[in-house]
Amino acid sequence: MKVIVERQFAGRTISLTTGEMAKQAAGAVIVQFGETVVFVAAQNGPSRPGTDFFPLTCDYRERSAAAGKFPGGFIKREGRPTQKEILTSRLTDRPIRPLFPEGYIEEVQVMSNVLSVDAENDPDVLSIIGASAALSLAPVPFNGPIAAVRVGLIGEELILMPTRSQIAESRLDLIVAGSRDSVLMIEGFAQQLPEEEMADAIMFAHRAIVELCSLQEELKQKVGRPAFVAPVVPVNPFDAILRDKAYNRLREGKISSVKADRSSGTKLLKDELVATYFPDHSTTTSEGWTRDQFGAAFERLQHRVVRDLILENKRLDGRTPQDLRAVSCEVSVLPIVHGSALFTRGETQSLATITLGTIRDSQRVEGLFDEVQKRFMLDYNFPSYSVGECRPIRGPGRREIGHGALAERSVFSVIPSEEKFPYTIRVISDIMESNGSSSMASVCSATLALMDAGVPITQPVAGISIGLVKEANRFVLLTDIMGDEDHFGDMDFKVAGTQKGVTGIQLDLKIDGINEEIIRATLEQARKARIELLKTMLTSIRRPRPEISTNAPRLLRTKIDPSKIGLLIGPGGKTIRAIQEETGATIDISDDGTVMIACAKSEGAEDALARVEAMTEEIKVGRIYNGTVSSVKDFGAFIEIAPGKDGLCHISELSTGYVKSVDEICKVGDKLQVKVIAIDDQNRVKLSRKAVLAEQSEGGSEEPTAQEAGDAVNE
Repeated sequence: MKVIVERQFAGRTISLTTGEMAKQAAGAVIVQFGETVVFVAAQNGPSRPGTDFFPLTCDYRERSAAAGKFPGGFIKREGRPTQKEILTSRLTDRPIRPLFPEGYIEEVQVMSNVLSVDAENDPDVLSIIGASAALSLAPVPFNGPIAAVRVGLIGEELILMPTRSQIAESRLDLIVAGSRDSVLMIEGFAQQLPEEEMADAIMFAHRAIVELCSLQEELKQKVGRPAFVAPVVPVNPFDAILRDKAYNRLREGKISSVKADRSSGTKLLKDELVATYFPDHSTTTSEGWTRDQFGAAFERLQHRVVRDLILENKRLDGRTPQDLRAVSCEVSVLPIVHGSALFTRGETQSLATITLGTIRDSQRVEGLFDEVQKRFMLDYNFPSYSVGECRPIRGPGRREIGHGALAERSVFSVIPSEEKFPYTIRVISDIMESNGSSSMASVCSATLALMDAGVPITQPVAGISIGLVKEANRFVLLTDIMGDEDHFGDMDFKVAGTQKGVTGIQLDLKIDGINEEIIRATLEQARKARIELLKTMLTSIRRPRPEISTNAPRLLRTKIDPSKIGLLIGPGGKTIRAIQEETGATIDISDDGTVMIACAKSEGAEDALARVEAMTEEIKVGRIYNGTVSSVKDFGAFIEIAPGKDGLCHISELSTGYVKSVDEICKVGDKLQVKVIAIDDQNRVKLSRKAVLAEQSEGGSEEPTAQEAGDAVNE
């Protein structure tokens, strides 16, 4: 039976439809907002033998046909997921994963497919809403519903579900997911937004989320799907035994400032207990208890020990809840590269390198919406050696792509405009060592490396992660969490920003939500830690270097009359090709007349710029040019002062003295400095060498002079 629920939301109609498509799926919903339509299906099935975790998979895909387009490239079929699809898949996964009960290990898949997209409403948020609605209809123990909204900020007004055109002028792009009672996930980027305003925006979003949760409850009621109760997890007999015999010893071994010492102490204790209960490498005890049960119980014991310590304000490495780990920063750590920095915080270390390039190096990004050119990129790499492990070496996974995107967008707001700094910028963050919050370490190392490369960022950016341990009405916030605190804690709340405000924010939870008190306290604790971090970072380099690296290409930019683009290119590209070959520069021309010149040497770039400007600008009276004699007549010489532009230097203007014959002064091909003394009504140019010689004999002229043969100089 087809069921539809709908209501007005943020000035548009949002609807949820089920029973029309994919009737064999465990749960299937069509979400429509405006003219953007997303189909989401949820399916459950038995897990594979030996599975000891919750195998949830979320997959979001965009079909070009949804926007009335063909896929780009040779193959006209979608292939591997794009970065946008991977990030939206993660966005869908993060708020729903905590809402399944502990011990539930049945396989669950959520698949989102964009069926139609208009030009204004992004389908990513609809994927989260659809996932919640589909799971609410499926026979799985999902503790929903949840919903998600996007919030923008234009001027001082918060905008609910802003259109793409509104986001383009917004100071904030924030996605918040949550239930009726609490916030579950946050992902947002802003232009140095103060913490109080960020918290207000989050709570503004949550009030709208309640309305969407109500819409899903209405759908579930109309369908008549009863609540599904998860099977009861059997009691593990090792839980009580290990609590009695190993709790105190594990607690003592967890206190150490070195990760390796904690890990080795835990492993020794575990091996000793295994030998006690499973002698001679047996897999079961005489009572029939298994090694898998022991492993699960030992993991739960670690969870209990770490949380008990934190709730007593005892962190594993001896810090207080508000303390940062030791921080060290170093710049210019590598030769040849255009900028580099090494940032270390405790046992987390990021090496950042900068590459500066031309417009040709920018990345073309295709998707459902307009194609864009990215001139700032940050790539994050997390090799297995950074955590002392050995695993298959493959390409970047979802986690690496997600962390890189978070760091990239957290830094992006301080990158100078293309008009001020026309370079394409690529940052690579290689995680050399990791024990918590390597994505925020990447923000710090990227900032230092950008300043080392001479990129005039508007403000330095730092990032920190705040953890949480919450039980009943008690909670403890932890600044700069380590790996164990992240693993056994309840929250990883990353906040990046400048001294002025927040630029990036991301919340991941393992519990069913947090309230406004925790959100505001977290943002304030992160602000204090960020200011402390920035002070330390600026001791290594206080401001961007005044000049870019000598190894970076030199970029110059000018604007010409678009009608003269053809003149600059020349027949068959002859003119522009000649300039490039003679100067060693590369020249790119935009349709609006913007000319970008790049060269490995500054002299070549300046030479090419002078030639371009001389060719395309109007000849001006009073300016001195370096010209080339193109023909000699009895009455004077014709001199080319710019490609395709020449003038007459009369014999009387060739020298300060008497000239009997033009041949005495010059011949075809000679280089002469001449001054434009007049341009008549027919656009004929009159030149004078005598005027230049007179000025030189008087000690020079205030007029700009040419650089080298054939090059005109811009004032």
